[in-house]
Parts: sequence; C-alpha cells; structure tokens
Amino acid sequence: MDTRTRGSDSPPLREKIVINNTIPRVIELVILSLLVSLLVYRVVTLKDQDHHFPWLLALLCESWFTFNRILVMNAKWFQCRTKTYPERLLDRVNESEFPAVDIFVTTADPILEPSMITMNTVLSLLAVDYPANKLALYLSDDACSPLMFYSLIETTKFAKNWVPFCKKYNIQVRAPFRYFTLNSPSMNDESLEFQQEWKKMKNEYGILYKKIEIAAQSTFPCDCDSDFGVFADVYRSNHPTIIKVVSENKEGTPNELPHVIYISREKNSKHHHHYKAGAMNVLVSTSLRGNDKCTFDAKRRLRYYIANGVSSMQGAFYAGSNCFHRRKVIYGSSPNDEIKTGNTDNEYLHKMFGKSNEMRESGAQALSGLNAKTENRRIPSSFIEAAIQVAGSSYEYGTAWVINDRLLDFNDLYFQMGWMYGSTAEDFLTGISIHGRGWKSVYCMPEPAPFLGCTPVTYPVALIQQKRWATGLFEVFFTNKNPLLLTINGKLWFRHALVYVLLCFWAVRSVPEICYAVLPAYCIITNSRFLPEISEPAFLIPMGVFVIHTLYKLWEVKRLGVSIRMWWNLQTMGRVNTMTAWLFGYWNVVLKVLGLSQMVFDVTPKDQNSSDGDDIEDADKGRFTYDSSPMIVPGVVVLLVNLTALVNGMSGLVNIGSRENWLAGFALGEVFCSVFVILCFWEYLKGLFGNGKYGIPSSTIWKSGGLALLFVQLWRRSSQWF
Repeated sequence: MDTRTRGSDSPPLREKIVINNTIPRVIELVILSLLVSLLVYRVVTLKDQDHHFPWLLALLCESWFTFNRILVMNAKWFQCRTKTYPERLLDRVNESEFPAVDIFVTTADPILEPSMITMNTVLSLLAVDYPANKLALYLSDDACSPLMFYSLIETTKFAKNWVPFCKKYNIQVRAPFRYFTLNSPSMNDESLEFQQEWKKMKNEYGILYKKIEIAAQSTFPCDCDSDFGVFADVYRSNHPTIIKVVSENKEGTPNELPHVIYISREKNSKHHHHYKAGAMNVLVSTSLRGNDKCTFDAKRRLRYYIANGVSSMQGAFYAGSNCFHRRKVIYGSSPNDEIKTGNTDNEYLHKMFGKSNEMRESGAQALSGLNAKTENRRIPSSFIEAAIQVAGSSYEYGTAWVINDRLLDFNDLYFQMGWMYGSTAEDFLTGISIHGRGWKSVYCMPEPAPFLGCTPVTYPVALIQQKRWATGLFEVFFTNKNPLLLTINGKLWFRHALVYVLLCFWAVRSVPEICYAVLPAYCIITNSRFLPEISEPAFLIPMGVFVIHTLYKLWEVKRLGVSIRMWWNLQTMGRVNTMTAWLFGYWNVVLKVLGLSQMVFDVTPKDQNSSDGDDIEDADKGRFTYDSSPMIVPGVVVLLVNLTALVNGMSGLVNIGSRENWLAGFALGEVFCSVFVILCFWEYLKGLFGNGKYGIPSSTIWKSGGLALLFVQLWRRSSQWF
C-alpha cells in the first residue's frame, strides 16, 4: 500500500511492506499444539494422581499460558512495516503547506527528573529539521518550579547559537549532551571554521550545564520585581496558573527559533489534577495556535514483532511519547465526521470547549480540518489571558474534557475529548479510545532513530516504572474503554482488541507465573509431582515446549541483531519483573476495584549522568542495586523457597537405597525447573551476599526468609490434605 498526494505517477511518500512470516507461524502453531496437548494430558490423568493439588494448579497456570500464547500469536500473525521517504516530501509540497506543529514536553519533579535532562530534550526538539515559524514548544512544569523556568530561559539563550550550528553543519545528533559525548570529529578532516565553532559550542554548553547545576544546588531567589516573582509563596500542589512566553518568533521567520512557552497549570486541592493526563489536556487547550502536536522518546527493537503485527490492523499503540496527533483526533472526532462549525458561539461548541472564545475558535478550526495560514496565525503573547483561563483547575468541568470519566452512549452528540482519565497509563487509555473511534495509526521507525529516551539505570527505578505500567494497563480493563466493549459498541477491530487485551493482562500474568515458579519447590518438598516422570513419553511434551520456545525466542532476537547475553538478560528480567513489579500492579488494581485503595501516579526518577560531555566509565555499570522496596520481597521469597527445595531434595538422595530407584525417587523435571528459576533470579542470589547498594537490605532478607519458612512449613503440612 502506498500514499500518493498528487498525480498518480508521483512516487509514494510511504508504503506498506508485507513481511514473509511463514516460518514463525509454523513454530507458533507447534508450540500451541504442544500446550494444548499438555492440557489434554493433565485433564485425562488428573484422576490418577496421588497428589491432586500440584497437578490442578499446573493445569490452571498452563491454561493461562495457552490463552496468553493465543493472544501473542494473534498479535504477530500478519507482519508488515511502513517505509517512509521523507526526501520526497519537498518535491510534492511546499514548506508553506506544512501543518503547524505544537511540541509538548512534560515534567513533574525537578529532583526525580533533573532539569538538565529536560533541557536536553528541549534543545533537541528546538533543532528539528522543520520550519521554525510552524513550530511552538510548550514546557509543562507540574512542579511549579522556578528552577525549571530559569533553566528554560538559559537553555533558550543557548539554543539561539546551537540551532543555527546544527543546521549549518547538518548535525544529525541534535541533543548536545549526546553529541559532545560521542567521539570528537576528526578535526583534520574539517574546516578551521567548523573546528572553532565546535569548540565554542562545547564550551557554551558546559557553561549552560554549570549554570543549571549551581542553580539546582541552591535556594532559588524569587524577587518580586523580576519574572520570578510569580513563584513567590506558591506550593506545587496549590498555586495559580503561570504562563510565560520565553521566546517568540514574532516575524514568522523559518530560520529563527520556534515559540517557546512555559506553563504551570493551576493546582487546587478542591479539584483532582489527573496527573499527566491533566497536564496534557492543559497543553492542548493552551496551545491555541496549532493543528498538530508531537512529543520525545522511541521504543526500539524488542517491540519489533508486535509493532509489525499491529501495523496490519489499526496500527501502532500510543505509547506516551514520540507520537504525532492530529488535533481533530484529540478533540474527539471520528474519521467520517462531517463537522460544520461556522458560528463559534453556538451551543455545540460551548458544550465541547467551554466559555473561552479563543478555545472555541481554535477547536472549530481544528474540527473543520482547516489549517490557518502562517501569516494569519496569532503569536502566543496575544492570547496569554485566554490560555490562563483554560489552564484553570475548574475550566474543564461542564465540557467534553471531563465527560470521559463516565460511561457514555457511543452515539452521544458530544465527543470525549483530550487525554483520558481513569488510568495511570493515560497514553494507553487515550490510544485505545482513538482506535475505538475508528482511526488508524502508523508505526514509523526510521534509521537511525530520530528520538531516543531515557531508560531507568537502577533496578529500584525500573521496578517503579514496571509497576506503573502494569497498574495502568490493567486499570484500562475496568473502564468504559475496555477493548472488548469497544469492539462491541465502537469501531475497534476484534483482532486489535485482543492485542489490547494481551497488554491489559500484563499484571494478571504475574499470578500464574509466580505460582508456576514455586510449584517445583512445592513438589520437591512434599515429594509430589507436577510434571510427567522422565520415563513417560508424555515428558516430551513439556520438554518440547521449553526447548522449542527457548530456541524460537533466541532466533527472533538474533534476527534483530541482539546478542545472546542480552537475550538471556531479557528472559530473566521478564520473569523477575512479572513476579515482582507486575504482581504489585495487579494488587494495586484489585484493591482499587474493591474500593480499598486509591491510585497514585509514581514519577519515574531520571538519572543525570555525564550530561556535561564527560564520558566516565562506570566499572559497576549493569550491576543490580537494591533498596528497601517491598516489591523486591516476592522475588527473594521465590528464590529462597527454591533454594530450600534443592537442599531438601539433595538430602533426600541419602534415603534412596539403590541406583535402580534413583530415577524413580528423584524428580528430575521439578529439579530442573527449580534450578532454572534460581538462574532467573541469579542477580537476587548475588544480592543476598552483596554489600552496600549492591546488597539486598537485611530487613528485606529477614522478612523474605520468614515468609519462605512459613510457606515451606505450610507446604509440608498440606501434603497430608492434598
């Protein structure tokens, strides 16, 4: 499939390439048939077992794994990818026809998210290869931090030199902290002018870094006579709206800086601020000039197969960042809507956008599909008062912005608008709502990657992020955006809905995974079995599932250029995250549904390392660090019970009288599974004996040890009952 905008003979701007997926399909079918065969075997032989409990528990867990495998197969069955040809764009359209783009950058805590990290994001976005008079960058500061405002001012000053430098010398890596940490260019091959400007830019970036670093380490003065006076006597959870135009391209010159606007929306204890979703809705409300928007990050290789799979359906998921949205989509329209909004004072627009005339005018323009000419577009300073009005904490009440927290008739006249409330994964919830209205999306992953994001560099931070994702995805299943409901009542394709179900059930997967991880230990301790004996032909079924699935996953990642070591790390971390962070995400949602708990959005701390351009090698890079987080406890318990089981099993060998009875008396399958679980938690095992931040806290070890001992004692007694 290709996309052509003018004559039929014009080359396409993009095309959809179908990928041959025959071999993976065959392997997937073999794995599924083995799983089904294992379930049939368990049902048939259940009555013949001496211990019914482990056999029944294994049946339940394997039923879930089979269901999950079907969902995965559905997601990956048809594969295609989109190839783009940006170099053809200027041959097809003029720059004057480019749509206006509003760039949204959000931050919520200057400590957990150091301002220099945010500023590097800002610098790379200000330097994108796009006409500056078509761009506006909005920084949302939910912490209402004068440090963030100061950093944006200083960063914008530096950008006035950095952006022309990037464009003049066609610099591809436009985040300066990354550009200056790469190997220095070979100065012998460059002009004297470039050498001088390169050194000047690196020096100026170092000065910027030091300025922000010094400001972050001291109390920031808020002089009432300066621009910082608005930050005096304000609290991050209770303050009025603050909007500052930091830089303005008043002449609309394509080669100058884009507009740069700082926003800190009103916070009031009487009104829920809805975390990041609320911040994004304020940004789309206050950016009254544009038609589209974009944000910063890229998920790379390991989403390749799922991404190619959904590309054959309604398209990629909205994963929070590095996404472009048409404003009419965010405003709740559907693909076939014909909206005529000539009179901005009519009741319809009042219901949609509220009392602000500017907001109604902007909404009417976006919904009608019109793109205002650049020369007629108002500059940000001309609608500051209107922006302050719509950024108020109570403005959205009574409009379509907050309809989305109740179940609607899908034929309701008034759309659901903006980023959806009701889940800490506001991006996922918003994306499924967009697909549910019938829109399609495109997954584009050019080489080299245009935007790269920050990943957690410590294990406790990774757990926080994984828990929030698992929580947010599972929450969606209990909203009116449940993918199955959107298939029945909306326009979400059934196969695409099943992919959404697969993601929603991340947290649920933790329960069968942790049960299956302790099942070998239970069987060894109670002298029971959950696997066929090694002498039985049926033993080939679970062994075949394990071997074929393992080799298949290895083959998949090798096709993407991933090393074997990275493959193993991914396998083990998948098991560990599921049984720790995802387990807590599961219980978070269960308690919320039961009305026993309220959800809290956990900001993922970002690590600021070597942002000044110095590349420092860390000898301990890659090692696990630990804190006293309770999320570590389930993993330590799983490790300890399996270690206890192995010790118990080895001691039991003493009681086996002859070699003839050895294979019959020793559960080799269960022992292998227990050893595999220990290997998956190998970093935890090292943490038990580690020191400092590389060691699991003694309090966590004692708690986990007590729970492991309790489970072992209960299991020994339960063998008499089951």
